[in-house]
Amino acid sequence: MLVLLKFFPALNSMTQSSWLGLSLLGWCCFGIMWLLQAMVFWHGMNAIKRFIDVAGPAVYVVMVALAGWIVYKTGLAGISFTLASKSLSAGEQTWQMITATALVVSYFSGPLLNFGDFSRYGKNMSEVRRGNRWGLPFNFLLFSVVTVVIVSGTQSLFGRMITDPIETVSMVGNDLAVAIGLLTMITATIGINIVANFVSPAFDFSNCSPQKISFRTGGMIAAVGSVLLTPWNLFQSPELIHYTLDVLGSFVGPLFGILIADFYLIKGGSVSVDDLFNATPQGRYWYRNGFNPKAIAALLPAVGICLTISFIPALHAVANFSWFIGVALGAGCYRWLARAERIVPVSYRPEATLQKEGV
Repeated sequence: MLVLLKFFPALNSMTQSSWLGLSLLGWCCFGIMWLLQAMVFWHGMNAIKRFIDVAGPAVYVVMVALAGWIVYKTGLAGISFTLASKSLSAGEQTWQMITATALVVSYFSGPLLNFGDFSRYGKNMSEVRRGNRWGLPFNFLLFSVVTVVIVSGTQSLFGRMITDPIETVSMVGNDLAVAIGLLTMITATIGINIVANFVSPAFDFSNCSPQKISFRTGGMIAAVGSVLLTPWNLFQSPELIHYTLDVLGSFVGPLFGILIADFYLIKGGSVSVDDLFNATPQGRYWYRNGFNPKAIAALLPAVGICLTISFIPALHAVANFSWFIGVALGAGCYRWLARAERIVPVSYRPEATLQKEGV
């Protein structure tokens, strides 16, 4: 929408009225973005990977260039890594950093559970580890520093702090630079949305009924759901975003804890590959009609406790750590409920081996 308003100011009349929190121009732009993402997704995972290979580096080029332009205009003196409007003590700063870290973990908790949707395309474990190393700590920290430089510079350059990089790009003087920057940002947005909001739900919906729901159909179900949720209304309320992350952590944290406890503490880190594809009562993972009653019994109280914490105002500070609390509760409950199924790993005893060989 900023692109259109930048080059076609007459379209501003289409922003006067709104429906479900979005103006007519906003609905048109949302529809275009929705169709572009659906088109890329419809061509399958190979097309998505090729698209991401272009979108990822492109957004870095634009962000670094934008940061360089900001520093050139304001000078190093105009850049500050302290963006708070009030002074905080060292203890308060530390607590805010810990809280922010907990919220970031909650934000990434969804993709964390769906990590297998992407790691399955790795050739070996070494590639997966290398991707995690460059994609998580290095990429996250570098992008955060570049973002802080840009946001901090807008305070000095424009007199107000602009947190939307697309809006910042639109305020660059050169029209060609603005067009290239905005189109790159839009391309990156499409790539991020496909990876975060299409691929994982597509596999999840398809796994519910593989015979009836294909990967493409699952993605389209997620796409329709993205319209019904009206996500733009969530971003207009920081408090609502906060509650959303707390609730997300309350559900995903226990799931993660149960999965980790089952794999490492109960199954001893072993997986029966053949039984993963055995959807009969004889399969190791059939449990009871395809459901693990002990996992469900551990999940429900853990989620209930975390949700209760999230919606009690007096426990607002604790709710920021709903994911960590959920992991501990889910893992602890499941470890106790499934204790009888625990596989004790056989320790290696050299003397036993020697006796067996007759030495």
